[in-house]
Amino acid sequence: MFLTIVEILLVIALATPLAAVAFIPLGLFYFFLQRFYVATSRQLKRLDSVSKSPLYTHFNETLQGVYVIRAFGEQERFVDENNLRLNTNQRFYFASFVANRWLSIRCDLLSNFIVFIVAVVGVLFRESITPGLVGLAVVNSLRLTNVLKEAVHTATDLETNSVAVERVKEYCDAEPEAQWTSELASDLENWPSAGRIEFQNYGLRYRKDLDLALKDVTAVIQPGEKIGIVGRTGAGKSSLTLGLFRILEPATGKICIDDTDISELGLHELRCKITIIPQDPVLFSGSLRMNLDPFDNYSDEDIWVALELSHLKSFVSGLPDGLDHICSEGGENLSVGQRQLVCLARALLRKTKILVLDEATAAVDLETDDLIQSTIRREFEDSTVITIAHRLNTILDYTRIVVFDKGKIVEFDSPSTLLENKGLFYSMARDANII
Repeated sequence: MFLTIVEILLVIALATPLAAVAFIPLGLFYFFLQRFYVATSRQLKRLDSVSKSPLYTHFNETLQGVYVIRAFGEQERFVDENNLRLNTNQRFYFASFVANRWLSIRCDLLSNFIVFIVAVVGVLFRESITPGLVGLAVVNSLRLTNVLKEAVHTATDLETNSVAVERVKEYCDAEPEAQWTSELASDLENWPSAGRIEFQNYGLRYRKDLDLALKDVTAVIQPGEKIGIVGRTGAGKSSLTLGLFRILEPATGKICIDDTDISELGLHELRCKITIIPQDPVLFSGSLRMNLDPFDNYSDEDIWVALELSHLKSFVSGLPDGLDHICSEGGENLSVGQRQLVCLARALLRKTKILVLDEATAAVDLETDDLIQSTIRREFEDSTVITIAHRLNTILDYTRIVVFDKGKIVEFDSPSTLLENKGLFYSMARDANII
């Protein structure tokens, strides 16, 4: 495009030299016009891209929860919400379209002005310039209209579409996780042997520019203890598990397991030694056996024992394909409670020295909850169990209970002592009608 514009301007300058005088001011006007439009168009493209994400997210969530929406008769509300988000996105798209028309009008005016100047020069100096040269200059001037427009649009599209590249670059520049393995791998075959966990002035934050989510957490969990973690919403209960698995690195202090600082270990060495039953169980597309034992470390007999202990044996036995039953993406063809029990079976297979339950029984009924808790107490008798619980009655028989508030440990003692002290745990138990 650039070479074509130069060629047209050279032809006009050679055919009608006096018309070339207008190229300098017109060129400056064109340059500032393009810079102003490109900067505006780029920002509008960013706004358009950002406003698309809420639209797609809402649409996806609506599809996933369409049965619940219909059950409560809330179709109209979700349609209105979708239209609102669509309108927000269309405002930015329309602004981009208007900006494009704004540029086209000014490019046309610029090109027509050049044609006008060439025609005027040809008329005023008709004695010294042959009609053929004037015609050649006018024809090339008319060509300039489309070429200028295409040149600006090409340059603009290159910059505006590079907004997507900016987002990719943002992920490329994101700080990576720690190393997967470390030099200590050979010494950690039987680690942890006891399951002692020590928090030393531990603190973490979700981003560098945010306040600490956990502050000055200092506690020692002895081997084999059953620890319950409670607190109001946002108190920092789940943040503790993120730090334990090093999904978030410590901002202050450290965590030691069996006197080994976990920040010195590789992520694989740490995470394969700790088992978690998460709050939101997710299965991968594949067979049930693959979801239970992805690395083929256990025999079918071990898997059936784990299924029996997790109260899933009768369900899996009733499936036509048994352990080869195919789970859909995310385990959608299983109920949330069944997915939770599959995670429990996976934990029973691994049977590590440290088990973390992140509100693991929130999706099951009270009777199944009692069965799961009794299984965990029996099978993980020698393991250290950390349970984040909303149902306080599930942890009343635990060794000790940690009460979090605003990212700090405010109470840490046995359930009976905490109830006697009539502190925060006492008020939570009273609100739950346990006492």
